Amino acid sequence: MSDRITFVGHATVLLELGGSRLLTDPVLRPRMLGVIHREAEQPPRQVTEDIDAILLSHLHHDHLDFPSLKLLDRDTRVLVPAGAARTLRRRGFANAIELEPGESTAVGDVRLTATRAVHEGRRFKFGPRVEAAGYVAEAGGRRVYFAGDTELFDEMDELAGRIDVALLPIAGWGPRLGPGHLNPTSAAQAAARIRPRVVIPIHWGTLIRRDMRRRADEFLGGPARRFADQLAALAPESELALLRPGESFDLSPSA
Repeated sequence: MSDRITFVGHATVLLELGGSRLLTDPVLRPRMLGVIHREAEQPPRQVTEDIDAILLSHLHHDHLDFPSLKLLDRDTRVLVPAGAARTLRRRGFANAIELEPGESTAVGDVRLTATRAVHEGRRFKFGPRVEAAGYVAEAGGRRVYFAGDTELFDEMDELAGRIDVALLPIAGWGPRLGPGHLNPTSAAQAAARIRPRVVIPIHWGTLIRRDMRRRADEFLGGPARRFADQLAALAPESELALLRPGESFDLSPSA
């Protein structure tokens, strides 16, 4: 199996790394919460086959979607932030493993390390407090950073020069972003701090609120165009791999 990264859509990415298949924040169905629609094509069934582990960044509905998780084997290992395992286990995912920032576990030949993320990650507004997390996946000398949902934070500097591919969120599904998110400018600032060889923007081009569909091109495609400009200005040493949902990036020996 060659190393490959497929942007499935929103925060869902298939990482084929070191002989393992890892799926981040699976959101795979055509609509959510009644008003959020998937404008991108539905992912093929192969996306959910033979998954070795799921990396879950936090408990918000557009990242933890139980109907999507039910498309996967319930015995699949699910890596979650501290405090989140109980929510998964109550829904039948007994193999949920909590990681604090800095803690690691192995999936086959892949070393997975949780990182800090600055984002309110609880499921409901008044539910138990759960932090968000990002992850670094390392195998064969390559490191891929999945940021999840986050805003800029000082510890990003600790990743500087250590990351081959950074998966950075740049937008959302509504008309505006609240605290705890990266926009096209702050995502480019994150890239300038991390200095990855390659940046793949995520969290764009997939989901949109129903009442925004008349302006779909602006809301779905606009963030990627703005990010491309900002990355060229703020982190020109990083290569941009601009993938639309469903497209893949093969990791060459230099990436």
